[in-house]
Amino acid sequence: MKIVIIPCSFDNYSYLIICEKTGEAAVVDPAEFYPLFREIEKTGARLQTIYCTHHHADHIGGLEDLLGEFPGAAVYGHGSDQRRIPGMNHSLADGSKIRIGTVTGQVMHTPGHTSGSLCYLVEDALFTGDTLFGGGCGRLFEGSPKQMYDALNGRIKLLPGQTRVYFGHEYTLQNLKFANFVEPGNEAVARRLHQTTVQRDLGQLTTPSNLELEWQTNPFLRCAEEGIVRSVAEKFIGEAGDPLAVFTALRRLKDSF
Repeated sequence: MKIVIIPCSFDNYSYLIICEKTGEAAVVDPAEFYPLFREIEKTGARLQTIYCTHHHADHIGGLEDLLGEFPGAAVYGHGSDQRRIPGMNHSLADGSKIRIGTVTGQVMHTPGHTSGSLCYLVEDALFTGDTLFGGGCGRLFEGSPKQMYDALNGRIKLLPGQTRVYFGHEYTLQNLKFANFVEPGNEAVARRLHQTTVQRDLGQLTTPSNLELEWQTNPFLRCAEEGIVRSVAEKFIGEAGDPLAVFTALRRLKDSF
């Protein structure tokens, strides 16, 4: 399996997954047509499938033009997004199996950012859209704090540490500044913040991450850690307590950070 990272628009990522045995390919989140089309042409891959993590326009902005060039491509999304993703002709649910040539994967329904948010686990690569970012997580537009907490801590966090995380936006530097604000004693956060600052200064991308790194540095996966709990208690008197309450407070803090 080959994964091509495609920066799109201002700070979005689309991904081209290619089965190296068959040449068949899939796009995850067709954010912008021209960058995608250039990569498909350059690699000579045969686009068969388009997987959408959710319906937001910045993630599917290139979909209709892509279908104009590849009218036979199958378009997948969560069943609840049937009328919100143009050209969607296949519905997915939690646990659905997917295939790209000889490469196989499965679907995780992770509501929170939107009600139909999906993550795609393909071998050891997890495509998270706006559910999990480098050092952070997505805003809650349609889901509840509990839904997002469960998606992150009850599902994604349980995957193996070597799982590579391919996220939907280049928000890592700002997320780590927030992580350092809420957990200033975390040396892993400080190291990653420094490394990411250098990367971004050089114009380098921060995707993919991996889950082990996120366990160490992402506050939204660390809601039971003493430093996080204490920090939330100081900033939201009386609201820190169980991990869900901590998560809810963290998300509120991040929204205004």
